[in-house]
Amino acid sequence: MRVVQVGAGGMGRAWLGTVAADPDVELVGIVDLDLDAARAGAAHAGDPTIPVGTDLTALAAGTGAEAVLDITVPVAHHPVTLEALRAGLPVLGEKPAAQTVAEALSLAAAAEATGKLFMVSQSRRYNDHLVAFREHVRLLGDVGGLSTRFAKAPHFGGFREEMDDVLLLDMAIHAFDSARYVLERDPVSVYCESWNPSWSWYRGDAAAAAVFTFEGDVRYVYDGSWCAPGAETSWNGDWRASGAGGTALWDGDTAPWSDLDGTVGAPGNAPSVGHEIAGALASFVRAVRSGEVPDGEVHGNVMSLTMVDAAIASTRSGRRIVIDEVLEQAHAEALAVERDEAVRDRLASWGSVRDALGASAAAAH
Repeated sequence: MRVVQVGAGGMGRAWLGTVAADPDVELVGIVDLDLDAARAGAAHAGDPTIPVGTDLTALAAGTGAEAVLDITVPVAHHPVTLEALRAGLPVLGEKPAAQTVAEALSLAAAAEATGKLFMVSQSRRYNDHLVAFREHVRLLGDVGGLSTRFAKAPHFGGFREEMDDVLLLDMAIHAFDSARYVLERDPVSVYCESWNPSWSWYRGDAAAAAVFTFEGDVRYVYDGSWCAPGAETSWNGDWRASGAGGTALWDGDTAPWSDLDGTVGAPGNAPSVGHEIAGALASFVRAVRSGEVPDGEVHGNVMSLTMVDAAIASTRSGRRIVIDEVLEQAHAEALAVERDEAVRDRLASWGSVRDALGASAAAAH
C-alpha cells in the first residue's frame, strides 16, 4: 500500500522506521512544514530520493498515494486528517484523534461523509499481554472493579514539561482506552483530582487520581504519577480486576494471570495483534484492503479522548462529570464552527452523540 506520511519530527521518525520495516507498505512521500526535516526523514527511512513537500493534497496526487499517515502534533490532527479524507484517502493518525472532543466528532462525521476510514493509532492496545489480560478478566464473571496504578519519573525536557494537565493529556489516555477495551463497556461519569507534587519538574499537574463509573455500575480507578522516582511501574501500568469469580492481575510487562478463588485461570490463546505502532499499521493495512473495521476506528475511539476531557473538567471544577454532558457540549461546539456542509449535515443528523458513536461502531463491526 502506497502511503504519504505527514510529520517527520521525533514521533514521525519512529513511524518512518516502522513503515520501512513493513513489507506491505511503501512510503512514497513525506509532508512537513520544514522541508529539511522531511528530507532528513527520507534519509532516515533509507531512501533520500523519496519525494517531499509541504502540500499534502498535491504530493499525494503526484505520488499515487493510497493512504495517509498523520503523525503531526495534536493541534494539526484535525486539519491534516480532514484534508486527507476530502482527498479520498483513508487515514491512520497518531493519538489523540484530535486536540479536542469537538474536533474528534467533526472527524468522525467527515469519515461518514467521505466514506473513508479514519483510524487512530491507540498503539498500546496492540499488546498481546493486554489481550490476554482481557481474556483472564472474562473468566471472572460479573466484574465489579478495575484499577490501574501508574508510576514513572521521566525527564523529557521540551514541551511536555510545560504542558497543562500533562499526565492526563499525554499519558492517561492509554490507560483509559485500555480500560474500555478490557471492560468491553463505556464510561458514564468521573470524579478526578490532579495535583503537582512539590518536587515535580513539570509545570502542569503531573499526578492524578480518578474514579470512573462504567456501564453496569462497574468502577475503574486510575492512580497515576509522572514524577514518582523509585519502584516504578511498567509504562503500561499495574492492573487489577476483581469479579464474582476471582481476581486477574497484570504487571504491564509480563504475562497476566488470574486466581479463580484458588484455581489458576486458563483462558484460551487469542491471536497475536502485533506490537504497538507496528501492530496498528498492520491492522490499518488489513482494514483498508478488506473493509473490516479495526480497533481505533474514530467512532469507537472518541470515547477515550472524552474520558480525558471529562477527567480534566472534573479536576478543574471539583465535581463529578457526566460523560454525556461532555459529548453533547462538544457536539454543539462542533456544529457551531463546522464550515464543511457535508460534515455539518452528518453532525446535525446525530441525535444522542453516544448513540451515534455506538451505532456507527457497532454497525462497522
